[in-house]
Amino acid sequence: MTDATLPPPDPGERLPADDAEAVLAAAATAVEAVAEEVDADMDALDVPRRLLLVHAHPDDETIGTGATMAKYAAEHARVTLVTCTLGEEGEVLVPELAHLAADQEDGLGSHRIGELAAAMEALRVTDSRFLGGPGRWRDSGMMGTPANERPDCFWQADLDEAVRALVAVLREVRPQVVVTYDSRGGYGHPDHVQAHRVTVAAVDAAADPAYAPEAGEVWSVDKLYWTAVPRSVLQAGIDALKASGETNFFGVDSADDLPFGNDDDEVTTEIDASEHLEAKVAAMRAHRTQIAVDGPFFALSNNVGQRAFGVEHFVLARGPRGAGVAALGREGDLFAGLGLDREGLDGPNG
Repeated sequence: MTDATLPPPDPGERLPADDAEAVLAAAATAVEAVAEEVDADMDALDVPRRLLLVHAHPDDETIGTGATMAKYAAEHARVTLVTCTLGEEGEVLVPELAHLAADQEDGLGSHRIGELAAAMEALRVTDSRFLGGPGRWRDSGMMGTPANERPDCFWQADLDEAVRALVAVLREVRPQVVVTYDSRGGYGHPDHVQAHRVTVAAVDAAADPAYAPEAGEVWSVDKLYWTAVPRSVLQAGIDALKASGETNFFGVDSADDLPFGNDDDEVTTEIDASEHLEAKVAAMRAHRTQIAVDGPFFALSNNVGQRAFGVEHFVLARGPRGAGVAALGREGDLFAGLGLDREGLDGPNG
């Protein structure tokens, strides 16, 4: 059973029993049924193309890589999500769920397990896990906050323990491609930075026969990617929101003033998953405590169109770069250069 199929929170927790909660519960049940079937019938190497993504909190996977995940899942690649925390410190955007906040009942993490299960159902991803098990490491909050000083938070995690946990997953799943954040953690959140550190170290350690032999047979990842957002895409979003009358996009008029974003020339890979935008939007809606459907995030998708969220970008950090097929000579496939086409023909590592 994957961690996305965990049972709902204990009955004693005060969660509103409304229709939305029923949807989340049904989604979790559906994911469990499919996941058990996959686990029973398939070994990792039975699926020629295998993609593993490491994200910090529930909803990060959908915002940054949801369309890509849906695309490869639809093409019958094995897509594995590893989430490092439950996102306990997130801001609760739904008034009736405000009691779940960290400074009240502190039940948000358990609730977000259900939201993540529903999002994975929307993306048709059946292998979703929490690093070290659900709740092993807590959301660290931002630097300088009390949450960041807690000994159980991910920022304070023992690096070797976290690396060993991820190595076990890498050696089990045996992905050719791994995706996580760059060394800045995208926008600097401590958990994103830590996810980068742990992933890089685990990719190296998984290929080392001397490291934790009890964690499984060694495995070498072929390609390692960072998530990315080109500044030109951010600027297009700013301009579109301004044209629609929305004046607040992180309080800036220029993408150059944002604390995140990538220079266009450093982006190596562009995955056009526009056909799967509907799945990504459904997954975003599943994360309802974190994403306001009437906020500028959704306004951006409405105004810019499918390219706003249906095309996702990456920086190739390690591995062979495939032939350029997209704008600016970018790769159009995370598996490019590995001898694995869309039908999943065997390549050099599979």
